Amino acid sequence: MTRRILLALLALIIAVVFGAMIPLGVDATGHDRSSFNEEITSTAIAYAAIASATVQMRGSNNQSLNKVFYDVHQAGEGLEVLKGLHIQLANISMPAGSWSQLAATAEQEKPATAAQPIMTTSGSWRIAAYPIYQTNGLGAPIGAVVLAKSVAPLNGEIRTLWLILGSVGVAALLGATLMAVWLARWVSKPLAGLDAAASKLADGNLSIRATNTSGPPELRRLASTFNKMAGRLEALVHGSRAVLADVSHQLRTPLAALRLRLDLLAADAAEADPEMAAELAAAQDEVARLSRMVDGLLAVARAENVTPQPKAIDIAGVAEERVAAWLPVAEDRGIELTAVGSQVAGWLGEGHLEQILDNLIANALDALSPGNRITVKASYTQDGARITVTDNGPGMSQEDRDRAFLRFTTGSPGGTGLGLAIVHRLTTSNGGTARLMDSPGGGLTAILDFPPVPAALRTNGSSGNEVSQQAQAEAPALH
Repeated sequence: MTRRILLALLALIIAVVFGAMIPLGVDATGHDRSSFNEEITSTAIAYAAIASATVQMRGSNNQSLNKVFYDVHQAGEGLEVLKGLHIQLANISMPAGSWSQLAATAEQEKPATAAQPIMTTSGSWRIAAYPIYQTNGLGAPIGAVVLAKSVAPLNGEIRTLWLILGSVGVAALLGATLMAVWLARWVSKPLAGLDAAASKLADGNLSIRATNTSGPPELRRLASTFNKMAGRLEALVHGSRAVLADVSHQLRTPLAALRLRLDLLAADAAEADPEMAAELAAAQDEVARLSRMVDGLLAVARAENVTPQPKAIDIAGVAEERVAAWLPVAEDRGIELTAVGSQVAGWLGEGHLEQILDNLIANALDALSPGNRITVKASYTQDGARITVTDNGPGMSQEDRDRAFLRFTTGSPGGTGLGLAIVHRLTTSNGGTARLMDSPGGGLTAILDFPPVPAALRTNGSSGNEVSQQAQAEAPALH
């Protein structure tokens, strides 16, 4: 943003500075050249008037003309006086060249009242030829004067003018640039801090606050409002998480005591009252389900509190590790469980993929029957890394798939409906996406997409994989 503000201000400043300087310089240059031409014109006319008497006296000495010759020599100019077309009466320091044709053109001019000098440029000289008339200014021209005046002083003045204007423009541009840089930083720095704070808040850092002591008043007020919002959000989120965790924790003790009493009653009624024993067994199942739900609520509270610290994770390696951990359970239930893929890296928090796969595999095992199969596949996509967990079980309806990631939504009689909610939370908190689809030929496929490893971390053409060395000792009981 700083660059855009700076470029916009500089473009405006350049347009204003040069839009004023260039027309001023062009106008001043044109005025100087016009003044120079007027000066050489008036001088040529004056010299022609003085030379008129000499030409009519057939070259006799003329004190006025001699003074003209002296002035011309002192000024570093050149002067040639011609009688007719070819009779040269005087030549004072004229630059090399034949000026008879120019003089002939001047002698064809009309009477003095309408005549104008004939001008041309030769190198660094401006040449003007003006006809010489009789004293009364009537009749045809009787000769011509050719005046040569150096344009070097004029060009020097023009260069000095442009140098001054350029220096003023550069100084103004530098000053304006410094002011524009200061203004851009004054505006953009608080915005950058506010953007960084909002990004950290979105990533789960609820304690972050924006600096509201610098920048324009509007940005300071915006930062203060953001801080108030962040404070209220932190209080609300921490409050809800604390209530959920406290309730779950407090329920564990009475549930354990209740389950113990039911176990004792069931043992006593096992032989004396079979009907009572059956009722107690049903009650024990409900207590076990309630215990699993309490554990699930604690897991949800922990998942909600996740602030990912992403790193390069060997997704294929983690998939193989979790498949190996669950393989004894799958074999005991007669279900085929395999992992496919190698050398696939993703960008997510360490330990999160293990929890995701444990929940997906556990849910699939509960939904399948002996003889079914589960395949965990790691692969690359155009946008990053992908994990798919595919089974050939009963699958889900479209309505169930749409609601599957919501809490307490389950199609299993003994499930809590929290496992897929945790999967969705952990996946999205790492910048990924989670979705459910029908498997080809029947069943359900969970597709999880994760961001790629940043290019700066890839070396020697490899993926920059970092294999997670942590393995969970036992599979979680969330379903």
